Amino acid sequence: MPNRKLINISIVLKVLSFLLIVEGIFMLSGIGFALYFDESIKPLLISSLITIFVGLPVFLLTKKNDKKNMGKREGYLIVALTWVIISFFGTLPFLISGTITNFTDAFFETISGFTTTGATILNDIEALPRNILYWRAMTHWIGGMGIIVLTVAILPFLGIGGLQLMIAEMPGITPDKLHPRITETAKRFWGIYVIFTVIEVILLWVGEMDFFESVCHSFATMATGGFSTRNASIAAFGPYSQYIIVLFMFFAGTNFTLHYFALHRQFRKVTQNEEFRSYFWIVVLITVFITLGLLLGENLSPEISFRDSIFTVVSILTTTGFVTADYSIWPSFLWMLIFALMFIGGSAGSTGGGVKIIRILLLVKNSLLEMKRSIHPQAIIPVKYNKKSVSQQLIFNVMAFFLIYFIIFSVGTIILSLFGYDFQTSIGAAIATLGNIGPGIGDVGPVDNYAFFAQPAKWFLSFLMLLGRLELFTVLIVISPAFWRR
Repeated sequence: MPNRKLINISIVLKVLSFLLIVEGIFMLSGIGFALYFDESIKPLLISSLITIFVGLPVFLLTKKNDKKNMGKREGYLIVALTWVIISFFGTLPFLISGTITNFTDAFFETISGFTTTGATILNDIEALPRNILYWRAMTHWIGGMGIIVLTVAILPFLGIGGLQLMIAEMPGITPDKLHPRITETAKRFWGIYVIFTVIEVILLWVGEMDFFESVCHSFATMATGGFSTRNASIAAFGPYSQYIIVLFMFFAGTNFTLHYFALHRQFRKVTQNEEFRSYFWIVVLITVFITLGLLLGENLSPEISFRDSIFTVVSILTTTGFVTADYSIWPSFLWMLIFALMFIGGSAGSTGGGVKIIRILLLVKNSLLEMKRSIHPQAIIPVKYNKKSVSQQLIFNVMAFFLIYFIIFSVGTIILSLFGYDFQTSIGAAIATLGNIGPGIGDVGPVDNYAFFAQPAKWFLSFLMLLGRLELFTVLIVISPAFWRR
């Protein structure tokens, strides 16, 4: 058997350096807010210059790389390294401004932003300069649709094919192609993402939020991130803003392919999609159940009960993590239901994290068919999704994902317990970071944060965020010894 070729380091450096330049440009976008609010532009300007000047020489040195198509190994390596490197340089505005003085805390906050987890170590968010809050929200927005997807859209400029990057960033269950060329699909996804963001900014701005808060919360909503500009999160705002954010969280947790179909008036493709129907009914049924529970157990008005219920359900299911109510003080059967939602996640092809609804659908369908196969062992009964047969290989992939996901979750809970944290906090932090949710249960509940964790625990939780954002396999493949053998 012939040995595999060495990894093309030049093409890896070329893409990574280009991404640093892109990140540096995004940093500059916050200077306008710094000037408007009469704040120092130095943190963002210096951070941007450092990031660009690190990336630019490497990009120029590797620009003449004439290998147009990268292999799978290069794709996996680029994707895994991208989230670490942009998080490393993303700490600069926090450190240079002095808003976060500890590198571990700055890295935790930054990777939490880029992975759209929304777990924070900040105790007084409102004390931060506005331009730093903007950068914090921007890390969500960049990471939401994925800086890799953005890069795939412009890779022809670099003379590189982008298919392997898309495969590496979204392994296993991937969204449908909207165009034969993967770059065109990436452009359409980003176009829809920008359109929804702009619409939400306008709708929030005409309500009670000013333009700055509308931008920051729209970035966090469409990315399903959860970083707010207020200590009380969305509880600081009234019903209008909360309902608008619920609507756009729901949109963000929907497969962006379906948004494309809806925008082109192909509504049957949306309504007949099994994952979307399951997503819709999960929201409806659990919202109704929790609303009734709050009406009977908490003596709240019908409107507040409904609003807190639907906001919490959509926020947790889509892994956004915004908060309007402290669900940890609800009757135990209600907050346990919220905890169960943390293991579901949004739709495939959305900005949401978690296991994804389509995987749960396929697993349930296969499990039910196993009973029929036991009765009729000679029969060939395929799993069907959207009226099409699903390959056995994909079913094996889903089963493997579930097994590895719950092993990592269990091991993560044990490791956090070994650090000395109680079981409820350990289990809450493990699923909240692995699922990219943010708030969990225990001491990381909806009104708490992650500041109390020791530095080693924060690095471990950062690793769980990365695993969850890249859906396990990309990171596990890169750190496996077999990946590095010739």
